[in-house]
Amino acid sequence: MSPQAGFILQDQVVPRLRSAIPKVVHCVGSEDAQELIQDSIALAAKMLHNVEAAGKQVTPGNIAYYTIQHIKSGRRSTGSSTVDVYGSSTQLNGKTRLNSLEEVVAHNEESGGEIYELHDVLSQDEEDPGTKAARRMDWASFLASCSARDQTLIQFLSEGTSGAAMAKKLGVCSATVHHSKKKLAVKILEFMGAEILVDVQKSPRWKQDLAAVKEKIACKYDRCH
Repeated sequence: MSPQAGFILQDQVVPRLRSAIPKVVHCVGSEDAQELIQDSIALAAKMLHNVEAAGKQVTPGNIAYYTIQHIKSGRRSTGSSTVDVYGSSTQLNGKTRLNSLEEVVAHNEESGGEIYELHDVLSQDEEDPGTKAARRMDWASFLASCSARDQTLIQFLSEGTSGAAMAKKLGVCSATVHHSKKKLAVKILEFMGAEILVDVQKSPRWKQDLAAVKEKIACKYDRCH
């Protein structure tokens, strides 16, 4: 693009796009007017470059008009696919639809008007299978390194056996059982690492990503207003 075409884009085309797009172009998905304006400027620049390379003469009004028509039809500077499920054209054609994971899908009047969002219906708060499998492997390695007495103590703890009942079955006093449990806890921390206590309480990664995106959108909204 020549410097002259660049001045035409900056002084005559961009003002038209900034004025018209927020009023006449429908935002798709998470798009907003400012993003569409930026996208339209890129389209207009490409259009001006192609016209100039072909040796044709067009008015700034024509460039702005056809750029707006492209944006309205779902074309973007990154492409105009009509089969990409995230594509603007695909959604405008009604072939796909994006829904927020925070969309309210149900109300529970019996529990004080509690609401259920889409992510509550589609997923669980459990860890992914890979994390579970890795933890089981770690736990199996730890059990293999324990003495028979410690393994028996772990079995009692997993069954919810009381301290007094453990002491009776092991033939020791309650103080010994208490001391053994403390030693066992130290062994687990040394083997698994202190961060294990944090990891098991973390929310699933997809929820962390959702919260991060929500905060990002909120910050962007605050900056624009």
